[in-house]
Amino acid sequence: MNAETLALLGTLDTKGEEFAYIRNLIESYGLRSLVVDVGILGAPLFAPNVSRAAVAEAANLSLGTLVAKKNRGYSVEVMAIGAATILRQLYEKGDIQGILSFGGSAGTTIATAAMRVLPIGFPKLMVSTLASGDTRPYIGTSDICMMYSVVDIAGLNSVSRPILSNAAAAICGMISRPKIHISCEKPVIAATMFGVTTPCVTAARRSLEEKGYEVVVFHATGSGGRAMEQLIEDGAFQGVLDLTTTELADEIVGGVLTAGPHRLEASGRKGVPQIVCPGAIDMVNFGPLDSVPPYFKGRNFCIHNSSVTLMRTTPEECAKIGHFTAAKLNSARGPVTILIPLQGVSALDRVGQSFYSPEALGAYCRALKEKLSPTVKVVELEAHINDERFARTASDLLEELVVLARLNNDAL
Repeated sequence: MNAETLALLGTLDTKGEEFAYIRNLIESYGLRSLVVDVGILGAPLFAPNVSRAAVAEAANLSLGTLVAKKNRGYSVEVMAIGAATILRQLYEKGDIQGILSFGGSAGTTIATAAMRVLPIGFPKLMVSTLASGDTRPYIGTSDICMMYSVVDIAGLNSVSRPILSNAAAAICGMISRPKIHISCEKPVIAATMFGVTTPCVTAARRSLEEKGYEVVVFHATGSGGRAMEQLIEDGAFQGVLDLTTTELADEIVGGVLTAGPHRLEASGRKGVPQIVCPGAIDMVNFGPLDSVPPYFKGRNFCIHNSSVTLMRTTPEECAKIGHFTAAKLNSARGPVTILIPLQGVSALDRVGQSFYSPEALGAYCRALKEKLSPTVKVVELEAHINDERFARTASDLLEELVVLARLNNDAL
């Protein structure tokens, strides 16, 4: 199939009129369309390029069996699996250069499942009735663009037409733009950063770039940590500078920016060299102050802004973070060094600041060492995390591990 083909994925039984409208727009812009039907209820308004029967079969189930079950939730699950399989195959054959879909809860679930199997950088746009709420279940760690539909996708009208037209123009722009060919022969390093560790990560990044590395920085907001873990699993990095493990505090204490229970696992499983630091473990993240659970009343809070409230972790909580860190890193197959800044782990955790607590950092260190395997090296530096000396030490230590790992691989 020729280049510049857009996949249109959706339910042609309930949204057929709208997909026909979008298809005509796309083709008027000079692109080809490839329509994938994931509807179940009634007959499609027009013939797709990929039938719903083919989608069901891609999930190892016949369409007749699926229809006979009369279970909407099960049907959505099966069609999501089939759509993901179909879209991945189309992408790998070079048959599509982008994907657009729109719908409500079922359509969004099916389409975004398919989009998530496509690589970062591949144009993906989802117009959804759910786009103004919590989109984490749909986006995951991918780069899906979501546009709020404002109204339900139920016919063409004076509100839906301009929104769908904008969506068509947006995805066509993504596909038709001049292609950017990016090739990086430098070793690539993943790093984690938060606002309160920015000086450290910025200095370490510059130091590594001077040494000939490319550094990709992830914002440690839960989704950032999950995205980094996924890309490590995919083999994207030669080293990890995990200077900001604040997501562990949210996971253990109950904040809103947790990256989940599998944080700190991918590097160890893949044998990727890593430097790990307790950056910003002094804080747990919440929304506005009135959103903080009442059982935390009386704790040490910092109002970062009207939408973000930070809560100081206690020595007991920091000890749990230390145990959690040790348990994850003990199973690492690659080299690991834990680098600890003894004068504070964030901009708020230093002399004169509201979160400064040597007792909490001491509890973390004791708990960490209590559970840590002798194979994991610990370096304690009499410095604050945002000191230039600490940042340069972190970059130097990581380079040592990366070079050593490369020499060991070359010797095999």
